[in-house]
Amino acid sequence: LLNINVGGKLFQIAYKVLAQYPITRLGKLALCTDPAKKLQLCDDYLVQKNEYFFDRDPSIFHYIFHFYRSGVLWVMDEMCPSNFVEEIEYWGIHLKYSQHCCRMLLEEKRDELSEYLKIEKELEAELEPLESGTQFDGKFLGQFRKMVWNLIENPYSSVPAKIIAVMSSFFVLISIVGMTLSTVEELKNKTGKMWMEQMEMICAIFFTSEYLMRLISASSFKNFLRAAFNAIDLVAILPFYIQILFENLDDGEMQYHEELHKVENVSKLGKVLKLIKLMRIFRILKLARHSTGLRAFSFTMRQCYQQVCCLLLFIAMGVFTFSALIHSVEHDVPGTDFTSIPCAWWWAAVSLSTVGYGDTVPDTILGRMVAFVCISFGIILNGMPISILYNKFSDYYAKLKAHEMSQ
Repeated sequence: LLNINVGGKLFQIAYKVLAQYPITRLGKLALCTDPAKKLQLCDDYLVQKNEYFFDRDPSIFHYIFHFYRSGVLWVMDEMCPSNFVEEIEYWGIHLKYSQHCCRMLLEEKRDELSEYLKIEKELEAELEPLESGTQFDGKFLGQFRKMVWNLIENPYSSVPAKIIAVMSSFFVLISIVGMTLSTVEELKNKTGKMWMEQMEMICAIFFTSEYLMRLISASSFKNFLRAAFNAIDLVAILPFYIQILFENLDDGEMQYHEELHKVENVSKLGKVLKLIKLMRIFRILKLARHSTGLRAFSFTMRQCYQQVCCLLLFIAMGVFTFSALIHSVEHDVPGTDFTSIPCAWWWAAVSLSTVGYGDTVPDTILGRMVAFVCISFGIILNGMPISILYNKFSDYYAKLKAHEMSQ
C-alpha cells in the first residue's frame, strides 16, 4: 500500500491499483523508482511513517480516492467547478473518467460561473470612470486636469462636483421642456420665441462648457472620442451651432440670390432646421450619466440583445403568417380592408402586440378565429421574454445600486 497524506488526512491505495493509471500523478509516483523524482511529484516525504505528503484539499481528494477504487470520477453539485477542475488537473485525472451526466452538469456550472464573472466585471466597468485620477501624474497641467476631472466626472468627490451633476440634469430637463413648449401655438409669438431662444442659448452654453471641461480633463483623446456618453454630449450641443450656421447661410442667400431661387433655398433650409431642432430630444440621454435606472436598462439591452432579436424575429414571423391567413379568409368580403397581405400587416402587428386599435377588424367567422389565434399567440409571445428581461433588469439594477453605495 502507498501511504498518502493529503492536507493532514491519511489515505492508503494499493500500488497495483495506481499502476492502472500511469499518466496520473499518483500512478507516476507508484511506478517511479528514482527517489529524487518521487520527491518532485509530492510536496514532502515523511521517512519515519513512509508517507508522501500533498498540501492539497483533502475534501476533494475523497473523490480522487474513490476514482482509483472504482474507476469512476464523481462530481457533486455543491463543489466549486473551477476549484474541482484545478484539483483534478493537479492530480493528472482527466474529466473524461466522470459520468456523462456529471460532466454535463459541471460544464454547465462552469459556463454559468464564467458568465457571472463576466457580467460582474462589466457591471463594475459600467460605474468606473473612463480614466483614473492617477493617470494625470506627470502630465502637462496634471494637477489642474485632475481637479477638473474630479469636478466633472466624480460627483462624490466634493460638494461643487455634486452641484454640477445636479445642474447638468436640471439643464437637460429645462432644454427638453423648452423644446416641447416651442411647438405650442400660443407661445410662437415674438415674446415667447425670444424666451425660448434665450433658454436654448443658456442650455447650449452650459452643455458646451461641460463638454470642453471633459475634453480638457481627458487623459486620452482617442478614448474620449470612443466613449458613448461623450458622443451623447456632442450630439446635445451640435444642433444649436448647426442651427446658427444655417440661419447665417439663410441670411446670406436672402441678399445675394434671385427671388425664386431664394424661396426654394429657404424652404429647403427650413426642413433641415426642423430636423436639426428635433435632434435636441437626444439630450435626454444625458440623464443616463447620473441615473442608475437608465444605466441598468441600457446594460440589460446590451446583455439580452439575443433575446430581444429573437423576440423581434418571432413577431416578424407572426406578422407575416397571420397577415397571410387573414387575407386568405377575408379578401372576398365586400368592402374589406384586407385587400392584400401588406395591407394586413398593420392589423397583425397591433393584434400580436395585444394593443388592438380596432381600426381594421375581420368580418367572417373564420377571420375572427384567425384573430383569436393571433391574439393568443401574441400574449404567449410577449409573456416569455419579458419576464426574462425584467428579472435581469432587476438583478442588474440591484447590483449597480449596491456598487454605488459601496463606493
